[in-house]
Amino acid sequence: MTFEEIYERHFKSVYCFAFNLCKNQILAEDITQETFVKALDNFDLFKGTCKINTWLCQIAKNQYFNILNKDNKIDYNSEIEGATSDSFVNRLLDHEDSAKIHRLLHTLSEPYKEVFTLRVFAELSFVQVADLFGKHESWARVTFY
Repeated sequence: MTFEEIYERHFKSVYCFAFNLCKNQILAEDITQETFVKALDNFDLFKGTCKINTWLCQIAKNQYFNILNKDNKIDYNSEIEGATSDSFVNRLLDHEDSAKIHRLLHTLSEPYKEVFTLRVFAELSFVQVADLFGKHESWARVTFY
């Protein structure tokens, strides 16, 4: 399979994953674009121990956190659409609360931090989280709680 075929087959799912992480169309497009650039640059490192889509989503997740860690120099929040009031997501949109939550999140050890991030921010199911780690759904549930 060529990289072009991989791009065509997985672009939409990587974009949807990125959008679920950030809830922002512009940022999701940037993350998706950077994901495929990094994947192309590092395609020789893909060992095939997981699905290609899982590998791409891991790259997208890392891109998202890299952007969060750059002191929010770009204001993507001005483009946020569809947030509902009184939701956890709205609290994240508040920059101060978001910074506090992310600081606390970074104090968690692995795999708890990543499982929490994938479940809450990316809104992945426990089955999807377990698949990313190569574990069972019950492991993902226990680790999250």
